Amino acid sequence: MLEVSDLSLSVSIQGESVEAVSGVSLKLKAGSVLGLVGESGCGKSMTAQAMLRLGEHQGVTKAGGDILIDRQSLFSMDDETLRHIRGGRIAMIFQEPMTALNPVFSVGSQLIEVIRLHLDMDKRQARARAIGLLQDVGMQDAEQLLAQYPDALSGGMRQRVLIAMAMAADPDYIIADEPTTALDVSVQKRIIALLLNLQKKRNLGLLLVTHDFGLVAEMCDQVAVMYAGQIVEAGPVKEIFDHPAHPYTRALMGCRPEVSEPGVLMPVIGGQVPPPGRWPAGCHFAPRCALADNACQAPVAAKAWRSGEHIARCLHVPEVGQ
Repeated sequence: MLEVSDLSLSVSIQGESVEAVSGVSLKLKAGSVLGLVGESGCGKSMTAQAMLRLGEHQGVTKAGGDILIDRQSLFSMDDETLRHIRGGRIAMIFQEPMTALNPVFSVGSQLIEVIRLHLDMDKRQARARAIGLLQDVGMQDAEQLLAQYPDALSGGMRQRVLIAMAMAADPDYIIADEPTTALDVSVQKRIIALLLNLQKKRNLGLLLVTHDFGLVAEMCDQVAVMYAGQIVEAGPVKEIFDHPAHPYTRALMGCRPEVSEPGVLMPVIGGQVPPPGRWPAGCHFAPRCALADNACQAPVAAKAWRSGEHIARCLHVPEVGQ
């Protein structure tokens, strides 16, 4: 299991350390798909990158909690152990393939480098594996593709290369950060189908970071809804779609274009996500919530409601249910 336990992360803003992720807990099991969903700026990508300790060079520091893989803390690992974990046990598919791939090296050199870093293969064996991986992700003329450079490929092809690179060392867990954002709708569907096929075939634990509830419904077994650095609701996908307990979850679902009536203005959530350092003392969603009252302003408003695996950080769940 890959587990995020009560994780808090801080960033430096104008020389001051500010908490940007607060008390986040997630569990990603082998063979399951977990969706992490929320608006831009809520801390999804920062949390995902922390699961590989990738934010540290950008000034992101752990303020509390831990991240465990098979009960071993990532934060207690030395650099050598961490290098084997990255790519070997946990791999990441980044949001923008053009910036994730090095433009001055060929596809083949980048893919073969990853394979040889993690697997005991010579260049010939690594090249053969690279061709096989590209074929697995549906790339035609895989052998010729090795000599191509990223700028010669379409967005969908670059994303397939990143998926092949993530699968290079047979990891146990894949973190996919908005993997279809920059792609056409038809290409998005093919990438999602490819990810699901690989996840099931290899029994991977897959964390899907997204703002798209439709994608969550299609791909995920569990979902965690994030707002202003906190998980505000989490549980099985069907339970949350049928009985959303947090006002923010309900508001997000109501903003989906596919559920809007023709000729009627699509609902919006008033206000903006508060930036780190300006979070309310109590419920972070209170300034934008129609149900908020004085009790929501108090720190105790952070306590969670629970029903089985379904949890929500809200004092007014019975009212929301009605």
